[in-house]
Amino acid sequence: MTNLLSETSQDILKSGHTADDIIFIGSEESGHQCTWDEFKKLADQVYDSGFGAQKVATDLIIVFKDGTKMWRGEYDGSEGWDYSSPFKKPLFFCPIKTLFIGDEDVGWMELKEINKEVSDGK
Repeated sequence: MTNLLSETSQDILKSGHTADDIIFIGSEESGHQCTWDEFKKLADQVYDSGFGAQKVATDLIIVFKDGTKMWRGEYDGSEGWDYSSPFKKPLFFCPIKTLFIGDEDVGWMELKEINKEVSDGK
């Protein structure tokens, strides 16, 4: 059993943020939202985060001033917070020549690997 408020507070700190960094709590899709103070009251409940159906609203997100966000995730029946880092523009520019692997390759390759082959003449 997990207390949603405790879980959320810990994950906010793990992300490198504080409650003062929050600019939005709610749903991007529906517009439902609340303040951090309202969230603390609503989230101070114990729920079963283990295997089974997700108990906390699936579209619940927390957005921070730096543009990062936390959202409810579920993996193999266990739910919790997932976190995105802010986008960082790469220091170097490398053109994309293809998005697909060669016919002789199995798959699961990154752009760097795929485009190295193209630039190497394969």
